[in-house]
Amino acid sequence: MVIDRLDPRGRRMGEWLRSQGVAPGAARSMGADASDRRYFRLDTPWGERVVMDAPDQPATCEAFRQVRGVMADAGLHVPVIHAADTHEGFMLLEDLGDRDYLSALRDGSRQSLLADAINALVRLQCRASTGRLARFDVTRIDRELALFPDWYVRRHLGIEPDAQWWSRWQAGTAVLAAAMTDQPEVVVHRDYMVRNLLVATPNPGIIDFQDALAGPVAYDLASLLRDAFYSLDPDEERDWIAFYRHQAMAAGIALPDDLPRALDRTAAQRHLKVLGIFARLCHRDGKPQYLVDAPRFLGYLWRELSDDPRCHDLAALIADLPPPARAAPR
Repeated sequence: MVIDRLDPRGRRMGEWLRSQGVAPGAARSMGADASDRRYFRLDTPWGERVVMDAPDQPATCEAFRQVRGVMADAGLHVPVIHAADTHEGFMLLEDLGDRDYLSALRDGSRQSLLADAINALVRLQCRASTGRLARFDVTRIDRELALFPDWYVRRHLGIEPDAQWWSRWQAGTAVLAAAMTDQPEVVVHRDYMVRNLLVATPNPGIIDFQDALAGPVAYDLASLLRDAFYSLDPDEERDWIAFYRHQAMAAGIALPDDLPRALDRTAAQRHLKVLGIFARLCHRDGKPQYLVDAPRFLGYLWRELSDDPRCHDLAALIADLPPPARAAPR
């Protein structure tokens, strides 16, 4: 496809590329993500590059630029920004390759890939400064948790919770929020999952980091080991938690006294948030494919909450909801 023949936005992007000395000729669509951003791979005089199109997202582009600097300073492999117009929402980026961890892990290269991902995470946590980042505070945590009752329970399942439901919900999620804010604080990618890690040299290449915050040390580990699209056997997961703990302690990273419990509660907050986001993508944005993985998240939540004395009632509250397959999108 030719970028500047796509649509009016494509024509503007083509004009911008020409101003950077790049002919907007044949380009390969890399698709879109859960937002309105689009990505294209194209040839330039300097090799392949990726063009990011983020309409009406100047703050996102500025955050990408800022966090990219933080991560690069920590020695992580993040794409070079070759050119950018953050006001227009255009960026010309280094191409880190087209093989993400999701496809690579399915091919059976798990041991080295996950070791590389955890070692990169440890470098991020021990070297990157939180000073320029907003905090993942209780207000933000609660706002994310609210996505689950608003979009998954009310909109997707069609259930209006009563006062008792809300009381149980608030008591249970307060435990999750406290577990997160009580943890040592590090730079948190916030979506450190297999689709955002690319097989590269050095490995991994890391993308989609613009939402990074200063937050709980267990968050990115939870994102990696309990992924939206890929699951590990619980025994293997325990081995990777032990590997992370060893690497983190050797690097001087402060960890919760009970790391597995902290990881469970942190992961539960993330999974509730993501179920809410997936329901919103389905019903507001017309992207029903995201809810195909709802059973995986519900399975994670049962594992994370059912054996936790302080979260057992929250586990029961969620388990009592109708299975997602019986709730037709409206």
